[in-house]
Amino acid sequence: MAEESKQQDGGKIRIQYYRSAIGFPKTQKEVVRSVGFTKLNQVLERPDTASMRGIVQKVPHLLRIVE
Repeated sequence: MAEESKQQDGGKIRIQYYRSAIGFPKTQKEVVRSVGFTKLNQVLERPDTASMRGIVQKVPHLLRIVE
């Protein structure tokens, strides 16, 4: 219940790009770039929405959510 209210209140999640996309398919590289990452180990704050969490779940070997 608390997580639902967090999403509705415009909550933010911090996402880290922790592993290089070299050697992975082009589509996965595009996912990383579409979030806004340009450098390795970069941490970005994005809205906590289902779509943003879905993006992270598509490439969990490259991106992770940090608290």
